[in-house]
Amino acid sequence: MTSAAVEILGLGLGILGWVGVILACGLPMWQVSAFIDVNIVVAQTIWEGLWMNCVVQSTGQMQCKVYDSILALPPEVQAGRALTVIVALLGLVALMVTVVGAQCTNCIRPGKMKSRIVIAGGAIYILCGVLVLIPLCWFANIVISDFYDPTVPPSQKREMGAALYIGWAATALLLFGGCLICCCSCSQRDETSFPVKYSAPRRPTSNGEYDKKNYV
Repeated sequence: MTSAAVEILGLGLGILGWVGVILACGLPMWQVSAFIDVNIVVAQTIWEGLWMNCVVQSTGQMQCKVYDSILALPPEVQAGRALTVIVALLGLVALMVTVVGAQCTNCIRPGKMKSRIVIAGGAIYILCGVLVLIPLCWFANIVISDFYDPTVPPSQKREMGAALYIGWAATALLLFGGCLICCCSCSQRDETSFPVKYSAPRRPTSNGEYDKKNYV
């Protein structure tokens, strides 16, 4: 597989990861109510996300309520909001930077600067993956700690929701895509760092002088 194809593959994985982060940010299923009681017939299911809480009735009806106060939210929710929004914006920046420096575009002439721009785009994708991993692991740690804490009432115990798994999958795509972009660009720069220079042989003309075109 050529370096350009690997670069396009890395860019595609980065875009998928970026979209996954946006999806995980908007979904209200970061924490869901845990079914640990003896009675398996539950009248309602509670979903808790970064922006709203939802209650799903057994009849299928769902009611959602946006959080009223930002300052009254737990620190993990505030950090999750901030980091996911930052990652969404950085993902857009990484996309534009990578496209500008990609081998399949002509925005910049091929050379060291073009490779450095692509490496910067891949590094931003890797940074996005690291940043979004912080709230995901934070939420997972809180959910697991509360679940095994005997002092927490069963009605308040939660389980990890689908948004966390989507976020982890998006993190893997961002990290893998960013590494592909950086490795491909580094190998391309190594190949072009020592270009081979060819010079035309100087042959004298019929009058014994060298042709001027040999010096161009």
